[in-house]
Amino acid sequence: MRAETRQATGSLWRDRDFLIFWCAQTLSVAGDSFALIAVPLLVLNVTGSVTQMGVLTGVSGAASVAAGVFAGVLADRFDRRRLLVICDVVRLVLYATIPVVWAFGEHVWLLYALLPPAAGVGMVFQVTYVASVRSLAGEQRVTEANGMLYATAAAAGILGPTLAGVVAGHLGATAAIAINAASFGLSALGVLLTGASRYAVEPAETAGPAGTAGTEEAGTAPERRPWRELLAGAEFLVRQPVLRTLTVLLSFFIFMTLGLTDIVIFRLKHDLGQADSVVGLVLGVGAAGTMVGSMLVARVRRSLGFGPTWIGAQVVSGLAILGLGLAGSVWGVAAIMALYLACVSLAGICSMSLRQQVTPPHLLGRVTSAFWTIHFSLGPVGAAVLGWGAGTYGATTVFVFAGASCLVLALTALFTPVRQRHPERA
Repeated sequence: MRAETRQATGSLWRDRDFLIFWCAQTLSVAGDSFALIAVPLLVLNVTGSVTQMGVLTGVSGAASVAAGVFAGVLADRFDRRRLLVICDVVRLVLYATIPVVWAFGEHVWLLYALLPPAAGVGMVFQVTYVASVRSLAGEQRVTEANGMLYATAAAAGILGPTLAGVVAGHLGATAAIAINAASFGLSALGVLLTGASRYAVEPAETAGPAGTAGTEEAGTAPERRPWRELLAGAEFLVRQPVLRTLTVLLSFFIFMTLGLTDIVIFRLKHDLGQADSVVGLVLGVGAAGTMVGSMLVARVRRSLGFGPTWIGAQVVSGLAILGLGLAGSVWGVAAIMALYLACVSLAGICSMSLRQQVTPPHLLGRVTSAFWTIHFSLGPVGAAVLGWGAGTYGATTVFVFAGASCLVLALTALFTPVRQRHPERA
């Protein structure tokens, strides 16, 4: 019997293991948001250099991408429950070291030594986490599970930075980092309190073009080929028609949208002359839209099916981006941001859930890792291009260009396998 079919199909609200996992990961996301605020403050307070902050972010990002290449293999080769706990414990130690050492003196080099490996371990955790959700929730409930996890993550993303600012202001940035370290301990405890059998994945029984190293998974191959292990996820994406098309479309979507938040901030500050507090308020309203989309996604997908939900959400996203270029008031920008992010969460959760449903369990880590690596590869370039465009031609021009491009991509999906209502049944 396949691992994911052993799970119950009742309400997730009555599933003890999933509820513990859900609560633990929500606390962990809230802790992450503390570090998101505290680390830049720590660098700026000591060095006064924005360049130092950017270099540290860049080095950590490079470590995360490098770890992503191998994260899928780890998630598919080792016990996922144990791997999640190990990642949390390692991050706890790395982050806890910062306030301990900082108590005896300020050492910026320590951040360069500890944060990049922490980012790499974080990538391994994220890939393993996505690969674990299907076995925890069951294939039939995976969209609902992702919606719940995504909604509370958005809520934590609203409250976390606010609380982090208060803590850093009263107790110092290192105190906020210590809280982040503690959140990893709570996450590890939550995983340990869930049943080990909920993470079990049976090895592939036979080799095949989609499964790639299937016989190796079963332990029958005479020789293991590491490079085939690394490429197995990408090969599956290429061979699966819907996932292949989604990967291509989403790579261009991320090119057009990764830098949009920066352009919104630029519009609020430069074009509308608003204070930093107003910027925070607008982004908070936008995050509320993410929560709404996350809570609605399971119901909408059940009613409309995958294709109409995903394409419809992307069409509305494109229209919303166009609207950002035309909005002349703060509340107009806030309302459109909420609509845009609600649709982004609808489409994002749908595509992630579909990958979890159609990917063989033994390949899910590698497929997730390959998708993220391909998907985000164009994002930084797009963010730079959009930023340059806003500075050269103005925010309105960038919004119109990005919105129109997203509409073209969404309409293109109508002529691809993505339009299917139930591709998970194929």
